[in-house]
Parts: sequence; C-alpha cells; structure tokens
Amino acid sequence: QVQLVESGGGLVQPGGSLRLSCAASGTISSINAMAWYRQAPGKQRELVAIITSSGATNYAVSAKGRFTISMDSAKNAVYLQMNNLKPEDAGVYFCYARIDGLYDHWGQGTQVTVSS
Repeated sequence: QVQLVESGGGLVQPGGSLRLSCAASGTISSINAMAWYRQAPGKQRELVAIITSSGATNYAVSAKGRFTISMDSAKNAVYLQMNNLKPEDAGVYFCYARIDGLYDHWGQGTQVTVSS
C-alpha cells in the first residue's frame, strides 16, 4: 500500500509564493517520476510539472519561469516552489507518482487559493 500525502497549500495574495510538499510512504522499490497536477473548479485536471528519477523536468507553459519542481529521492518526496502566483494558479493541487514502473498513485490534494 502506497500513500502520497501533500502539504503546503493555503491562501496567498497575487504575487506571493507557496511551497507544496508531497511524501510517498509504503512499499516502494523505486519511484520513476513524480508530478504535480492542478484542478480548477469546473475544469479537468492538468499537469503543472513533472520530474523523473533522473532529474529531468517538464512544465506547463503557464508554470515555466515561476514554478520549480524538485525531488528528494532519499525521502521519496517531491516539492513545488511556486512564485509570483496569479489568480489563475488557484485550484486543488494533486501529487502524482509512478512507482515500480507500473503503478500510478495520487494524493488527496491540497487547496491553493490566490486572492487579494
């Protein structure tokens, strides 16, 4: 059984910063990739940023230059540093992990609200 637990969401003013964290626990042989997805009200879940075990990263166009994804393999954790936040960045952020080359796991989500 694998669990992903996110933290770090909250309310922030436009232009502010937040750092999201996600830790995976359970029976894990290897984590192939971890990612952050966002789901805004009434919209589909979309990829924000992804990082592989080798350190390769990819970002949504809206996140480039403002967000940074990083991974701590020793802790089975992934982080998302979000700077210069905009109202359109708001939503529920979900942590994702591909584990052992086969299994997709999701966290429960953490709310990010960007408002003055």
